[in-house]
Amino acid sequence: MLELKTFGLFLMTALAELVGCYLPYLWLREGKPVWLLLPGAISLAIFAWLLSLHPEAAGRVYAAYGGVYIVAAILWLWLVQGIRPTTWDLVGSSVAVLGMAIIMFAPRHG
Repeated sequence: MLELKTFGLFLMTALAELVGCYLPYLWLREGKPVWLLLPGAISLAIFAWLLSLHPEAAGRVYAAYGGVYIVAAILWLWLVQGIRPTTWDLVGSSVAVLGMAIIMFAPRHG
């Protein structure tokens, strides 16, 4: 159960980061309105707060989160940007999630 909670929290964190980065991207690269920066900044603040909710050491959480972020970014590519992931995108995402699981859930002594 802890694994599912951790993964779910990482997914919410990734969504907050993706939104927080995509909105400024829309303004900078797509000519969308500047007011998108405000919800983008709020989303990035939520992202930082969500990362702080994990009981593990910050460095371990940041390292493991990267694996989930990769999967979320590939899903974003497909669902938001309409670009179908390649086989290599899926293989790389799987490796990243395996790395996340090893970092977060490996037995620790001491």
